[in-house]
Amino acid sequence: MKDIVLNRVSFAYEGHPVLEDLSLTLPAGCITCLMGPSGCGKTTLFRLLCGFLSPDSGSISGIPRRISAAFQEDRLCEDFSALSNLRFAVGSRPDRTELISLLDSLGLDGDSPAPVRTFSGGMKRRVAIARALAAEGNLLLLDEPFKGLDEESRAAAVKVLLARTAGKTVFVITHDPAEAELLSAPILEMSPGGHISYK
Repeated sequence: MKDIVLNRVSFAYEGHPVLEDLSLTLPAGCITCLMGPSGCGKTTLFRLLCGFLSPDSGSISGIPRRISAAFQEDRLCEDFSALSNLRFAVGSRPDRTELISLLDSLGLDGDSPAPVRTFSGGMKRRVAIARALAAEGNLLLLDEPFKGLDEESRAAAVKVLLARTAGKTVFVITHDPAEAELLSAPILEMSPGGHISYK
């Protein structure tokens, strides 16, 4: 596994600069948290790392072949059960027992046939986290993954995440310094224009 290196990356939407000459290294096998005000370019950076966008200039290297992600929106199949949402994303592996165990570890009934449209917002969020973890990417990208979770559910989700991502590169966007503390992760602070400083 390699460090992910952004070298002088710039990106603009319809001529409006969002990221300007951004250079950044995400260390391989580590968790890194990114914070910053709304509109400063955090989600644009996330989409660049996902490969949904390409830089206008500069380069990104070290992205592994297998990536998994949880987005700001849950993006679930609302008529599917929690287990079926995971199976839809990951195919035949991991096996059913492992997927149920993952959901159970996040405080969900992994064997329930109930469609996720009947779930609370916090339950849907945990399904989205489980789906990202089940995909077993070497790079895990999480955009405000614990949004809407109460303190107990968040602590449980962090515990599961840490257990399942040991040795992987994890990039987490958050607005809460307490989440970075729970993850024992360094914090990068982004300001408008995509300028990065270390806290």
